Amino acid sequence: MKILQMPDAIRYATMTTAELREAFLLEDLFQPGQIQNVYVDLDRTVIGSAVPLQQPLALPTYPELRADGFTERRELGVLNIGAKGKVRVDAETYELNNLDCLYVGRGKHEIVFSSEDAAHPAEFYLLSYQAHAEYPTRLSKRADLEPVSLGMPATANVRQIRKHIHLEGVRSCQLAMGFTEMQPGSVWNTMPPHTHMRRSEIYLYFNVPADDRVIHLMGPAGETRHLVVANKQVAISPGWSMHAGVGTNSYAFCWGMGGENQVYSDMDAIQIKDIR
Repeated sequence: MKILQMPDAIRYATMTTAELREAFLLEDLFQPGQIQNVYVDLDRTVIGSAVPLQQPLALPTYPELRADGFTERRELGVLNIGAKGKVRVDAETYELNNLDCLYVGRGKHEIVFSSEDAAHPAEFYLLSYQAHAEYPTRLSKRADLEPVSLGMPATANVRQIRKHIHLEGVRSCQLAMGFTEMQPGSVWNTMPPHTHMRRSEIYLYFNVPADDRVIHLMGPAGETRHLVVANKQVAISPGWSMHAGVGTNSYAFCWGMGGENQVYSDMDAIQIKDIR
């Protein structure tokens, strides 16, 4: 498992494009027939993927975790951005359609991923944080979620937010997780932007057309940079960094957070006039 150490805001200001991409962008997840995970020292986050084909894939216990099982001291969120698949947690099997999410609570679990059709595999996005207590494993279905609609056509940011793991939904220790879908003709997400020093945030961009990109804005308000992000790539956002973006086409993204609290609205707003 690759270990990624985050630069601080001081080093960030001097980094080249290549250095920024190496530090803050995961470009090569979702490889067919593989499980991949990256350990980020920021809030001790694990970010990964599982794309099973003919054979199921079992989540390894990495030596870097110094644990008897991946979830011995961790909780795990699993969002399926692909075709229908299954996740077995010990003796219980859960079916995940597109954009369904499974929360796996702390415990020494055997976790196995499989696809219903290898020609059209499930693509499981994995996000894990440390857990101080055990919450029950629960499946959250996209069809059961009430969307929150935000934005206006005039500002090209009409979008729908669906929350899977949060205080009023599937409970967890610190993980909050859901996804946002931009409506046709809208391209701006999270604008005006914000920061939240109490939580880091991870953005998985998906449903980005092959020839399109999302410009992910990052950094302190007065010292911004950007990442050019393709489909199924992950932008890592420390608490000191804003996170917002604009696409060359409509797209979706999974937002996931861990840290001091799980209050979705706990954020420090940045006014557009203050962005440099």
